[in-house]
Amino acid sequence: MTIRLSKIYTKIGDKGSTQLATGERVSKSNIRIEAYGTVDELNSVVGILRDIIEKTAVPSIDCNDIIQMIAKIQNELFDVGGELSVPSEVLNTKLQQVVQKADIERLEREIDAFNEKLPPLNNFVLPGGHLANSTAHLARTVCRRAERAVVKMSEEIDVRDQAKIYLNRLSDWFFVLSRELSRRHGVEEVIWAQNKKL
Repeated sequence: MTIRLSKIYTKIGDKGSTQLATGERVSKSNIRIEAYGTVDELNSVVGILRDIIEKTAVPSIDCNDIIQMIAKIQNELFDVGGELSVPSEVLNTKLQQVVQKADIERLEREIDAFNEKLPPLNNFVLPGGHLANSTAHLARTVCRRAERAVVKMSEEIDVRDQAKIYLNRLSDWFFVLSRELSRRHGVEEVIWAQNKKL
């Protein structure tokens, strides 16, 4: 099915309301809008991360596997946002694409595979050392905020556990990815200087 967006601005939301997938109108400050809006923001940051990894690539460093993983995650984040825009009483998980337990398990396998190649952590690390590392940390923190927004939404509105767990696991994925990107680029991790003792 092809969707054609022929008119981008509608002026319908000029007075601070927006329309859910069901046609119901709600305030733009609604917790549901905050939740899927933050997931959308996360997807934008992930797109930047993907571009940075591609643009900073050098022939000796192969990151095609990571780029493919990120492409899959971006599509899954779109699915999460779509799910959050539909009230649970009309959500049909057989017709609408949603993240499933298998997607969470895949993230866990990828985390474990990255982690096997990384040195053990003896201290907290700070974002930095390479632009891709810093951007992966940015994705991690926006992912945490998206998770908090979805958890807040779930306190008032029914949300499938898989959507919440997916975001929780994804933030861990971005943390381990930040370390893996530093490893592949041969960049030392920035270690937190406890008590500011450098």
